[in-house]
This record gives sequence, structure tokens and C-alpha cells, in this order.
Amino acid sequence: METDRARRLGSFLVGGVVGGVAALVAAGRMRVKDAPYERPAGDGLAAFEGAPCYRELVERDDAERGDDGGRW
Repeated sequence: METDRARRLGSFLVGGVVGGVAALVAAGRMRVKDAPYERPAGDGLAAFEGAPCYRELVERDDAERGDDGGRW
């Protein structure tokens, strides 16, 4: 006659096998996400420094301070 302990051990092993198979199936169905978009490094404010509106603001600030700024 099978003991209660042996029945529980058998149930545990069967559950482990079923759970392992389910995990493998789920892992196989997962989609791999694309890498996140990365902006090129170093762009920062450099794109704005050549813009006419930015130059106008800098020149206005320099004029208010009485400074030529040494730019452009």
C-alpha cells in the first residue's frame, strides 16, 4: 500500500514536470521586443546655436550687457 508521503511526492513531481513544460511553451511564444530608439549622441543644443532666432536672442542679450560676446 502506498503511503501518504509517496503520493504527495509523486504529485509534486508530476506538477513540476507539467509546470516546466508550461514554462517552456510560454517562453517559446514570447515575442522579442525591438531595441529602443536611441538618439545620436552630441546633438544637444548645437542644432539651435546656428538658428537665426537663437543668434538674435544672443545678440540682444549681449547688447543689453554691453558685451560683444566674442561669438560669430
